[in-house]
Amino acid sequence: MEYRLLGASGLRVPVLCFGTATFGGGTEFFKAWGSTQVEEATRMVDLCLAAGVNFFDTANTYSQGMSEEILGKALAGRRNDVLISTKATFPFGEGPNNQGSNRYHLLRQVEGSLKRLNTDYLDIYHMHGFDGNTPVEETLRTLNDLIQSGKVRYLAASNFSGWHLMKSLAVSEKYGWNRYVAHQVYYSLTNREYEWELMPLGLDQNVGGLIWSPLAAGRLGGKYRRGQPHPQDSRIAQGGSPVPEAVVNEELFYSIMDVLDDIAEETGKTVAQVSLNWLLQRPTVSSIIIGARNEEQLKQNLGAVGWNLTMEQVKKLDKASEAPPIYPYWHQRQNTRLNPLPPFYSK
Repeated sequence: MEYRLLGASGLRVPVLCFGTATFGGGTEFFKAWGSTQVEEATRMVDLCLAAGVNFFDTANTYSQGMSEEILGKALAGRRNDVLISTKATFPFGEGPNNQGSNRYHLLRQVEGSLKRLNTDYLDIYHMHGFDGNTPVEETLRTLNDLIQSGKVRYLAASNFSGWHLMKSLAVSEKYGWNRYVAHQVYYSLTNREYEWELMPLGLDQNVGGLIWSPLAAGRLGGKYRRGQPHPQDSRIAQGGSPVPEAVVNEELFYSIMDVLDDIAEETGKTVAQVSLNWLLQRPTVSSIIIGARNEEQLKQNLGAVGWNLTMEQVKKLDKASEAPPIYPYWHQRQNTRLNPLPPFYSK
């Protein structure tokens, strides 16, 4: 297993992280992801640790706390051997202050997560989304206090816009507070918008990328084919996709699949493994969050490491998946002397 530094921190994380949103199945939305319970979750943790994956990601809202509870039980007796990441910000519980990144909500959610995970500290604590109602200073002061108290080790953002993240980093620098060292983002061959602003920002500010839904909610798993009905047992068909249908260009998607099929045959790997390995070649990517409904899916995803696509294969996938950028990025690319193209960009 390869380990990489997490942004501007000294923490090394494996390039694969096991995402546990499939644990619990406590709501209709998350039942479409999976309903893994403690016994199978424990076996999955065993498989991960045997492969060198000691990094586990969850959130308070995954099945309304059930994911954290099951993960905590599956990790029993092994806390010192693993890294745990969880999140807050989205609605949890009742009352007018049941959401947000304000001090009141965050302090309550940290205590709840610690209890459910059966741990004294969180290795990485994410703001699951940006809270436009709470002053950035209030959020970051609270997070800095949590680090000072020993309940949190490192801070990360998730699903922020470029200005959300840059403003947060500037405020942390201004007051000498702990900063976000990572940004959990959606990024896949089907949607490369992360490259337009968030990746250059990550390069400039040394913020590590933690990639969620790297297979585009299962679209890149190999079951979606041109001219064939979509699988009815998928998360998408069952209403559990975190990636909206509207953001996936179907024509572009099938063009990507054609190239993936060719490269999968060349390498002897699966389409999903090739898709994941392509992400591992991208700048700023510290770790990819893989999920699995069962042990067999997990084993297949773990096979995405230990080998690398050739530069020629990467460029083929780059070309097949390239989509026209929106403004102002297309305008900036008209003058590459003023705005040099990033190192991952290929025509």
